[in-house]
Parts: sequence; C-alpha cells; structure tokens
Amino acid sequence: MNHDFIYEALPTRVIFGQGKLQSLPHEVERLGARRVLVLSTPQQEPWAQNVSELLGSVSAGIYSNATMHTPVEISEQAVAQVQRLEADCVVALGGGSTTGLGKAIALRTGLPQIAVPTTYAGSEMTPILGETENGVKTTKRLPVILPKTVIYDVDLSLTLPAALSATSGLNAMAHAVEALYAQDRNPVTSIMAEEGLAAFARALPTITQSPKDLEARSDALYGAWLCGICLASAGMALHHKLCHVLGGAFDLPHAQTHAVMLPHTAAYNSKAAADAMQRIARALNAPDAAQGLWDLAGKLGAPRSLKELGMPETGIELATELALKNPYWNPRPLEADGIRKLLARAWAGEAPSL
Repeated sequence: MNHDFIYEALPTRVIFGQGKLQSLPHEVERLGARRVLVLSTPQQEPWAQNVSELLGSVSAGIYSNATMHTPVEISEQAVAQVQRLEADCVVALGGGSTTGLGKAIALRTGLPQIAVPTTYAGSEMTPILGETENGVKTTKRLPVILPKTVIYDVDLSLTLPAALSATSGLNAMAHAVEALYAQDRNPVTSIMAEEGLAAFARALPTITQSPKDLEARSDALYGAWLCGICLASAGMALHHKLCHVLGGAFDLPHAQTHAVMLPHTAAYNSKAAADAMQRIARALNAPDAAQGLWDLAGKLGAPRSLKELGMPETGIELATELALKNPYWNPRPLEADGIRKLLARAWAGEAPSL
C-alpha cells in the first residue's frame, strides 16, 4: 500500500475519566494562572458557580452568556469582562457554544484556556473557531485558538439529556466521517475516525434507553475525543460547509443540523469515496454507510428533516447558492443540481438517495 501523508500531532493535554473535574485547580496551577474566568451558557450558570467555588481564591468570577454559533458581539462583551477582572486564563464549561467563546477570547487576548466539555461537540480538540456576524459564519484556524488542556469528566455527561446526547453524538460522528475521505487524511486519523464511529455506534443506542449508563457514557465521551482529533487533524468537506451555511443563514441548532445532514452528505460522496464508506459501514456494523447513518438517527429518535428544525422550504435555493459560493475540496465535484436535490431530501425528511 502506498503511504504518502503528513501527520501533525497538536499539543493539547487531555485528562480523561470519572471525577476528573477535581483536577481543575491543579491544571490551572500548571499553567501558572492566578485569576480564572469561568465561562458557560445561561442554562449552565449553576454549574459554572460550582466550578468557580472549586477554584476558590483563583476564580475571578463567571461569564455565563455563551451563545450558539459564537456571535462576535458576545465575544467582545466577554473580552471586556476579562479585561475588567484582569483574568489571566479562561475555563470553558459546556458544549460547543462555550468552547467557542473560550476560543474567541483566546484569539483576541492570547490567554490560555482550559476546556471542560459536557457534550460530544469535539471542538475542544481543535485550533478552529467559527464566528457569526450579520448571519454569516466565518472560520479561522490558528494555534492560539487551541485549548491548552481538556478535562473530560465522564460524570459531567450523565445529565446530558438523551435527545441532546443523540444529536451531539451524530455531530461528533460527522467529524470522523469527513476525516475518512478528507484530502489530507492520514493513517493515524483514519484509525481514530473508525474507532470513534464504532464507540458512538455502540454507546448512543444504550444512552437513549439508559441515560445514566456509565459504560456507555464513557464510550461516547471517548468517541467524542477521537472524533474531535479528527476534526482538528483533517480538512472537512461538503458536510461541514453545508452545516455552516444552514446554521449561519437560518440560525438552525448546530448539532441537530449535523444529525439531519450526515446521511445525505455521505450518500452524495458515497461513489467518490468508496474506501471511506466501507470503513464507516464497518464501524456502524451496517451494509451501507449512508443508510447506516440514517437508520442510527432513526433508532436514536434524532431529527431527520430540516423542516422540523425550522428551515423554510424557500431556503433550499439560497443554501445551494451559498454552498457553491467559495470553492472548497470535496471527493465528488460540487454540482448545483446534486446539492439542491440533497437539500430538498434533507428538508423533507426523506431517506438519503443511494
């Protein structure tokens, strides 16, 4: 087999297991930080208060206004808070919204960040930030954006509702699916991608039935970590582009949009990425990758149409236009007609076209 690739390991320290939140004060100390600002969404403010108490005298306070799609105005408010409190480090507690805010602060201030994920988003493992301004989401990739330390505490995922666990897990799986057919894929991320997909395929149906199942929760968080590395290490293609377009233009919920789109984007690329599809099908223990992803979403009770997420049917044309606007690599060439049909099926909640 011809191996021709570049692999770059990103310098993040990962602490994984049960009860690992208790190691946060030690990790703050390792970074030499003295005044830590804890970040969360409004819903997770009580948790942020607990984390602030755990940090004791090194906590500078909390900022609990993290918002989906990382709006620039929220990031600027948070930076003002950082400066007011003279914080020298941020701790992002939560899912992609809070992690995104931590990254946006790091980008503007250069401060180190510790991520404590409570969902399966995976963005905590990447040097990538997607920010929204005037309905447009733009992406930056810089070393300063990467969290210094990530604490994966399995206990923190036990309260993630089953429905959110499903969509968050499918969102994470999308990182692995695209890493398997990425232009810059490599053997290491391909092994991680297949392992991450298999971990989720095992864990998510159990979590849907028994949300407090510790082994399944541990498996899912392990999958999230692996899929997060895939997102950081390999370029993403049509799937992530479409989800960015749909999220930015119609303010659709991030994880749910990924859950709806994944079977359709896999189907679009299936003939052009046969080897990747074989590995995905193997990880899912299914005869076909796109059908396997569609069936898994159904089994988990995840949304399977853009219509139910609130996207108007008239948006299909705009989304097709935006998806073709800035050229990017994809295993199958981007064709307006193919993308329009894919979006129409996803909007209506029809099975992927195989």
